[in-house]
Amino acid sequence: MLATTQAGAPAPASGARQVWRRLRARKAAVVAGAGLTLLVLLALAAPLLSALTGQDPNTYHDDLVDSARGGVPTGTWGGISAEHWLGVEPGTGRDLFIRLAYGARISLVVAVGATLLQVLIGVIVGIAAGFGSRFVDGLLSHVSDVFIALPMLAFVIALTAVVPADFPRPLLLVLVIALFGWAGTARVVRAQTLSLKKLDFVAAARLGGSGPFRVARRELLPSLAAPVITYSAILLPSNIVAEAALSFLGVGIRPPTPSWGQMLSTATTWFRADPAYVLLPAGLLFLTVLAFTVLGDALRVALDPREASRLGVGRRRTRNADKADKANNANKPDEAGRASVSARVSGAGAADRADTADTAGATSATQKGGPA
Repeated sequence: MLATTQAGAPAPASGARQVWRRLRARKAAVVAGAGLTLLVLLALAAPLLSALTGQDPNTYHDDLVDSARGGVPTGTWGGISAEHWLGVEPGTGRDLFIRLAYGARISLVVAVGATLLQVLIGVIVGIAAGFGSRFVDGLLSHVSDVFIALPMLAFVIALTAVVPADFPRPLLLVLVIALFGWAGTARVVRAQTLSLKKLDFVAAARLGGSGPFRVARRELLPSLAAPVITYSAILLPSNIVAEAALSFLGVGIRPPTPSWGQMLSTATTWFRADPAYVLLPAGLLFLTVLAFTVLGDALRVALDPREASRLGVGRRRTRNADKADKANNANKPDEAGRASVSARVSGAGAADRADTADTAGATSATQKGGPA
């Protein structure tokens, strides 16, 4: 039930409701959100699906591959059957559907974990640089520039030689991607903080005796929520690609743990004999990154409607709304002019009736006052 004001008119919707309403108005964002929801459900339900199908992601099925042909899956379309919904992996016979589901878990966990850690470090450093002294700002800005210039791949290869083999690889990827990716978030937060600290409400809080931590927590963080959320939505697909690229190059997730990038790395030798083994992980990776990109762009526009969509999401509806507004604004002067003319005509008619009444009254008075 809608809230109402004292005058009886419906109260304006809250900020979260307005953002949700703008997102629902964009069909591309709704489709992207639905696809990502299905992907998350697939990743969460991977153990359940493995139990229901009776397939394990690491169990070999030598009887499902043709050793005479180099390990090509037997049957059509990569060995698709009632037991193996998307076929089997060439050379090993492992169930491809279950491995894709477990690979989605790895990709999402690494991407989400790295994004959260990037945002946490970037927000802390960005607020400290923008709200601190000139020396602190310069020092943190130079540190951010150094981390942006560092080559991530070289350091990952060096870390793989130093880190123990039993160290969890997903955790290592989260730390590495976050370590080399927080500087961009820090730059965005610093720029926003420099603009916000000049506003009156921040100055009033500082004059009221609030310390730097209290001002940052109660005044700056709520105002930084929209740009940080938007930038986080843009970071997610790039982190998914980074995890897949590192696994593809052999410095990320190691076998037998399934990963989309690792599957693409092994599929390069099978793209002629079994194209499905290449197309399935590549297609899932492409659709996931595309869905996150579209949803992030729609979220950016929903949080700040004044900015246009870079991907053209919802531009037709926006143009139609602008045309309708222009037409309404163009009709308003005409309606005002017609109302003004009507008012002048009615005023002139009233004046004429008043003059006629005065003349009739004067004539009547003259007739009464004349000689009998």
